[in-house]
Amino acid sequence: MATQHTSSALPTPARSAAYPMAKPGYGKRSAPDQRPRTRDDFALLPTRERYVAGFVDHLPEGAAMSVKTLAKQLPLYGQQAISTALNALSVAGHLRRVRCPVVGAGDETRWVFRTFWSRTARDNEWWNTYLATEQATLAAALEPEASALDTAPPPWAPAEDPPPAPEGPDTKQAPEPAAVPQQRTPARAPDTEPAPPAPAAGPATPHTAGASPAYLALARLGRDDHRLTLSADDCAALEALAAEWLARGVSVDYLTSALTAGLPAKVDSPVGFLRRRLNDKVPPRLPTAGSLSPGAPAPARRLLVECTDCGRPGPPQALPDGLCRLCRTTHSGAAENSPRPAEIADVKAHMTNLRDLLKPV
Repeated sequence: MATQHTSSALPTPARSAAYPMAKPGYGKRSAPDQRPRTRDDFALLPTRERYVAGFVDHLPEGAAMSVKTLAKQLPLYGQQAISTALNALSVAGHLRRVRCPVVGAGDETRWVFRTFWSRTARDNEWWNTYLATEQATLAAALEPEASALDTAPPPWAPAEDPPPAPEGPDTKQAPEPAAVPQQRTPARAPDTEPAPPAPAAGPATPHTAGASPAYLALARLGRDDHRLTLSADDCAALEALAAEWLARGVSVDYLTSALTAGLPAKVDSPVGFLRRRLNDKVPPRLPTAGSLSPGAPAPARRLLVECTDCGRPGPPQALPDGLCRLCRTTHSGAAENSPRPAEIADVKAHMTNLRDLLKPV
């Protein structure tokens, strides 16, 4: 009778057709020039990392890649285990997390967060070259194209800003899409419906009943992740620090992503944890419209790599293996101190022997 030989590797779970997708522009992006799939893909990885890599490799473009979403789809491991596995896959050269500026975001810097995935393991030099190409493509796409107009937008405006409508009742202009918030809109012809005004940057808006955007962003953190639940007093204590981020030109989405990226398994003091992040990760101040001279060049649109573990951004060259210096040191120490399979087997055999000795005769 034939004997069935089973593999010790965990089977890759079948992907459900209802797997959650990220918002448009976010999520998984496949790197080019990958080898075809084979049964030996990820064979050199540990069992857990091979299991996660096989699942991610079969996800469609634009699939949600957050640790929380992956943990919900992979029943064998929790969020901490998935986070550790993604760190290992980043070191092995299979993925990089990046943030890119959004085209047509007006004078406010907005970012989308993507995870570039490669079934074929790549070294740091390949990733740096590829991301530099992506950055050049992004810069070309964001280059202003309205400079030849009589009434041109300022140098920092995106190329998608519509030109002013010529005077006269015979000329009509298509209404601007409502999906682009806080976009500066030039004067329009009388027969065109006026665009809704951009939200004010002050501490209160009509629908917040007096609460500032910074306060509301802090209050909503607990709804997104229970580890960051804050009281009303905690939100009031951190409001000034969060407002400083928004005053520097970042969006509420950027602030929320920076505060929730790479959370530890347990947060003993949410207010203390967030106070430190708000102080340590404060972004640089972006130039405003009044601070740019008419002939000043447009600010560089940079593609930034995020640390796979803690989410700290930086240029590709500053994050080898997709990890910042601190997380890379921590990851290296954990890998050196982790027990080898032979040591685990010896410990199990020793414990079995002790239990046998303790059995009554």
